[in-house]
Amino acid sequence: MYIEDLKFSLWADFIERDYLDNEFKELIDKKIINGATSNPAIFKNAILNSSAYKEQLASLENLSSKEKYEAVAMYDIKKAADILMPLYESGDDGFVSIEVDPYLCDNAEETIAEGKRLFKEINRKNVMIKVPATEAGYIAMENLTSAGIPVNATLIFSKSQAISCAEAFKRGTDKFGSSVSTVISIFVSRIDRALDKELAQNGIDVALSGIYNSADIYAQIESMKVAGCRALFASTGVKDDSLPAHYYIEQLLAYNSVNTAPIDTIKAFDANYTSKNALPISAATIQEHFKKIADAGIDFDAIVEEQITDGLEAFKDAFKEILEAL
Repeated sequence: MYIEDLKFSLWADFIERDYLDNEFKELIDKKIINGATSNPAIFKNAILNSSAYKEQLASLENLSSKEKYEAVAMYDIKKAADILMPLYESGDDGFVSIEVDPYLCDNAEETIAEGKRLFKEINRKNVMIKVPATEAGYIAMENLTSAGIPVNATLIFSKSQAISCAEAFKRGTDKFGSSVSTVISIFVSRIDRALDKELAQNGIDVALSGIYNSADIYAQIESMKVAGCRALFASTGVKDDSLPAHYYIEQLLAYNSVNTAPIDTIKAFDANYTSKNALPISAATIQEHFKKIADAGIDFDAIVEEQITDGLEAFKDAFKEILEAL
């Protein structure tokens, strides 16, 4: 755990084969990270841009594109899980996530089948199956956790999504009869990237909407007290050079939470953090900020819905590009 008294974990939002053999182990040994996450966009960049995959791909010529992708992705996830296993066995997270096919996001039955198949074939108990927060996804989350499978609920931008995820996890763990490790991944910086230009034009403070929205969702998750369930802050890399590289980690330091971030962001945080928890933020402060947004005629809920749609499409596009290239 990165900050023990806060029960705060820091996970690397990156997977690539050469990295797993080298820097990944160093970051774990230095107790800088204690978990990892992946998504189709991360695997797209790794598989298509790294020479580390050429030998394995050459041996998979007779397989379909999706079979090739899964063979390569599962190899990396197994490697990461094995490296992280000592942390898992000592109770210090040690999880790595792999996402189901994003094109299944509206099909609960197929998401469940693929999630169970991936978990069985990878055969590592410290693997989390990542499922998008859609209506079908909530059904899958309940079913997977009812089988004792750890789940990473992803692409959460709204409180209503988080509530649906937590409720699904509660139903699932009740059926399983024991706590199951789950995280609800709240996407942060994308909100600011979508809003800040218009906020600046209206004299409203920028680089806060993603923080306040995430803080509000975090408080909701904590209040629901679902066994084994934590808030995870994702999309925490900085795109605006005016902000410190570690801004979205430091501003969301919170008890019983996880932050998954790019490697450079993690290094910047490790070099500069104060270990002072930033959350909770008062409901009044959050409400005041979003009232200013509403008073300016900006429909925040519509922006959130757009981000949910765009996030799903981005993962689908990345997955499509991988399959076409393979």
